[in-house]
Amino acid sequence: MTLIHKNQILLYSFVFLLGLISSFSLPPYNFFFLNFFTYPAFLLILLLRPKDKHKSFNIGWTFGFGYFISNLYWVTHSLTFEDIFKPFIPFALILIPLFLGLFYGLATLLFSFLRPKKKFLSILILTTSLSIFEYIRSFVFGGFPWNLISFSFVNYLEFIQLLSVTGTYAFNSLIILMFLLPTILFFNYKRNFKVSVLIFSLLLIFTNYYWGTSKMRDHKLTENIDLEFTIKIISPTISINRYFQNENAKEFISELINISEPNLSKETLFVLPEGILSSIYFEDLKKFKSLFSNNFSEKHKIILGINMYENDKIFNSLLVLDNELNILDKYYKNKLVPFGEFLPFEKLLDLFGLKKITQGYQSFSADKNRNLIKLNDYNFIPLICYEVIYSGQINKNKKNYDFILNISEDGWFGNSIGPYQHFFHSVFRSIEEGKPLIRSSNNGISAFINSKGQVIDKKLTTEKGFIEINSFKKSNKTIFSSQGNKFFFYFLSIYIILIFFFKTREN
Repeated sequence: MTLIHKNQILLYSFVFLLGLISSFSLPPYNFFFLNFFTYPAFLLILLLRPKDKHKSFNIGWTFGFGYFISNLYWVTHSLTFEDIFKPFIPFALILIPLFLGLFYGLATLLFSFLRPKKKFLSILILTTSLSIFEYIRSFVFGGFPWNLISFSFVNYLEFIQLLSVTGTYAFNSLIILMFLLPTILFFNYKRNFKVSVLIFSLLLIFTNYYWGTSKMRDHKLTENIDLEFTIKIISPTISINRYFQNENAKEFISELINISEPNLSKETLFVLPEGILSSIYFEDLKKFKSLFSNNFSEKHKIILGINMYENDKIFNSLLVLDNELNILDKYYKNKLVPFGEFLPFEKLLDLFGLKKITQGYQSFSADKNRNLIKLNDYNFIPLICYEVIYSGQINKNKKNYDFILNISEDGWFGNSIGPYQHFFHSVFRSIEEGKPLIRSSNNGISAFINSKGQVIDKKLTTEKGFIEINSFKKSNKTIFSSQGNKFFFYFLSIYIILIFFFKTREN
């Protein structure tokens, strides 16, 4: 380790490699155990540096850059569809991870200001600083809470049931603390102290696992509720290239109907993905009214994502329609994707001939309302695309509901890990909110997930067809759904109090 510190190139190469290795703990790989090596090594490097705040910032920034560059490369795939964007691919590949890595740099900069003499306290300080800046990353400039390190446990449902109490950000801080704790083995403490700390930590981990197992077992014994109608989640897997072709709308509508296999005598709710008819607006869809009225019945309701043009604004919308294409309910997307759905600094960048990545030049407009959609005596909270990644922000009105409804188009990310990472956010939301989640994605993973994060059924990115839901298990409102991210600030307060207490004693 001393040799690494003497050689700057070797130092930053090693730190970059640590971040890169950590990224493989995330979905779809989930090698979470890697972090028990990378995080202690990261902390030890920070502790072995002289009190150089500039170098501490660079170490954190380099770690973050390595972490993000390997798990966000798929963002550049969205730039391959039009020639105007292809020159920006190298910049996006490097600049986005560099920007997100800044938050790790700021965390280690804060760590350098509070660097303790007692090394055990350094674990708590780095946990606190990383937790703070990961939370800030989730909100600043619209926020991008993608690939928090806690997602490395998404496949271990018994372990992550704690989300229903703490929420993602408080849970993330606990995971960071857990990954950093093995560093104590390298500190100059008596063996009994080290063993006691590790045994106590393992006891807490197994207690959480047992509690989570108990919660899932109780849920399994819960009686199924018959919906008295069928929900069909449609997975069309229609190529994203159609966005840039003169698609035959009638042909696509006919294909969607064939995939949906409507039974005229069976009461059914059909859930289709976001933007499935990309080249037309809802007003254009009415030209094909006969296709719907001839193939669907009065017993059918159709949910689909389509663009709406209203008051000279374009909205990415989720519509609930009957078989005559009458709008029964609607939702306009609240959180728009920067550059994908709107162009930041549009008036300036428009002078250089730039536009949003999706079809057309005019940016989408964001709405502020997210009201529940009521269908057949059940309430649905609507989310379009990456709105599902925002912990604690999906149920703005704090009203009780039955299902989370998420429609998406993941074809922008091609055959990469992007659609899988997007999907696993849905697992976290279902556990946090304690509600089953319905997800219809074109070129992504469509699924029905229960309130404990268990995937009841799914269609992978390449599978065409549908998922049928006839019953579900109802669960009680979670503590998190009532309290939101308050637990994160409770944890943060405890960390800060402990830090100042020990720092005072140290001085």
